[in-house]
Amino acid sequence: MAPEYAPDLMPVVVQDVDTGVVLMVAWTDAEARRRSEETGRAHFWSRSRRELWDKGATSGQVLSLCEIREDCDHDALLYQVRAPHGACHTGRVSCFGDADTAVSMLGRLFTTQQERLDNPSEVRSYTRRLGEQGIDRVLRKVGEEAAEFLVACKNDDPLEIRAEAADVIYHLWLALHLSNVSLADVSDELARRHQGAGARRGSETS
Repeated sequence: MAPEYAPDLMPVVVQDVDTGVVLMVAWTDAEARRRSEETGRAHFWSRSRRELWDKGATSGQVLSLCEIREDCDHDALLYQVRAPHGACHTGRVSCFGDADTAVSMLGRLFTTQQERLDNPSEVRSYTRRLGEQGIDRVLRKVGEEAAEFLVACKNDDPLEIRAEAADVIYHLWLALHLSNVSLADVSDELARRHQGAGARRGSETS
């Protein structure tokens, strides 16, 4: 039998706040939304089971809620979340496949770093140890890795360039965390510059 639609059900688009990748689409009702806002974890309404769905309670794919937005007609919601373990039951980051694997991997790194900084585990991670040493130590690592990246580029060694670029990004991301700047903030700055460049091009041709 097809699942019934309750009058107060609304569709929810779930988006990674750091990468912009759409992770999944689900449904919510007033209770699921209230629980989401209270707990900071995305809750939905399961139409197949006809019950409240605490996403990640059994799978471990918890979606940490950052913001809820309504669309212009107030009949759909956008959940912006952080999903360090992905959202799809197949193990993929997104239920729509990993077409944006490169972008989503960078976002997952950022999210995983935040999780390690916020939740120290029994086995202390490199991220946690370096974060505890403070911003000055992390900035020194950014400088060291950037210098090694420049040498790799001078040597014209693609494998070395790739490895050193990954090190730069890792430590740069960590510096952003310790400076309370998110990838969404950086994305907004890039968008602002892009819009400004477009406006300048338009004025040059008018």
